[in-house]
Amino acid sequence: MDNPEDAPIFAPMEHDLIIVGGGLNGPALALAAAQAGLSSVVLDALPRAVRETDDFDGRGYALALSSQRMLKGLGLWEALADQAQPMRQIKVSDGRVGDAQVFLGLHFDSAEIEEGPMGYMLEDRFLRRALMAAVDACALVTDRPGVRVVAQEASPEGVSVTLDTGEVLSGRLLVGADGRASGTAQRAGIRRTGWGYGQTALVCAIAHEKPHDGCAHQLFMPPGPLAILPLTGNRSSIVWSETDDRAQAINALSDEDYLSVLRPRFGDFLGEISLAGKRFTYPLNLTLANSFVGQRLALVGDAAHGMHPIAGQGLNAGLRDVAALAHVISHAQRRGEDFASDFALERYQSWRRWDTATLAASTDLFNRLFSNDNPLLRAARDIGMAAINAAPTLRRGFIREAAGLTGDLPDLMKA
Repeated sequence: MDNPEDAPIFAPMEHDLIIVGGGLNGPALALAAAQAGLSSVVLDALPRAVRETDDFDGRGYALALSSQRMLKGLGLWEALADQAQPMRQIKVSDGRVGDAQVFLGLHFDSAEIEEGPMGYMLEDRFLRRALMAAVDACALVTDRPGVRVVAQEASPEGVSVTLDTGEVLSGRLLVGADGRASGTAQRAGIRRTGWGYGQTALVCAIAHEKPHDGCAHQLFMPPGPLAILPLTGNRSSIVWSETDDRAQAINALSDEDYLSVLRPRFGDFLGEISLAGKRFTYPLNLTLANSFVGQRLALVGDAAHGMHPIAGQGLNAGLRDVAALAHVISHAQRRGEDFASDFALERYQSWRRWDTATLAASTDLFNRLFSNDNPLLRAARDIGMAAINAAPTLRRGFIREAAGLTGDLPDLMKA
């Protein structure tokens, strides 16, 4: 567009982006948009004290290397690096109760790729604190905790939301980052496709005697997978899936009885274990929004897709949404386009919907394939893992996939 007079004229709005959801993806998108000179308001129903806590509660995230690059690109990593535990190895075992300490399956080692660790484990509290500090320091981002959106309206010119306070805010693009039960999606008439797994995840952190050496473990057992993810020090984060009824019964136990159920599944390869932090449960299901976009609307993170945690890709997929949307709108802005037009937002949808649908289908297949003790399937699984382990090129491909380095990467996730 050579002639400035040919540039489209947009009606003035209070904000470029109205982001509903102040967890992790919402603030990250606001910071990414600010790098393109775009203003955002982040709306969240929770008060700031709940969103930003210093207490260790056991929650942590397995950040792929591409997600770490994004946090670095947003200027956050320097404050997070000392709290992050590099994941240098991943071991995958087709385990059963009683032999969970034996690892005979896949072994991925980050030494096989040039980029460094496959990823990092980072506690929820540190990531939230860094995001909130960056939001507070950014003049283009306004944080509005403790407010609810009760209505929204879109037109060719812009979008508006009504808060429970009666206040009406206007913007050019509305973004739903408000979770699997996204009110933003519901108000836009976007339906969802999915199903439950009949499984519940038990989540906690443990302290252990022996060092983990930066190795993450994924054990596949008949009731569901067990992930052992290294935190800093002699601590690990546990994501342990059981059938719904069994999980409820386990979670109702005392801490010591809870550990007595976990120990035979966990094994003794890290020595004696003890609980560190709180215990959580959440039901496991697959849910995909039938569309990731609407009129002047985009969905990111769990608002767009929720999947089984079997591959630890939930937050990584959400951050990839954020990076892709930021890429699309920033490039559209540079070209003088209306970045919230149907044409621009369709680029985001075409970029992310296929990737997330493929990832969701893969996690669904793996969960169904491994969450049983059928001897024929077990033999096929073990043969398949042995074949991958014996093929260096194929193994390196899986390592790069786990690191988030495959596919078309948004600007923020490039080295």
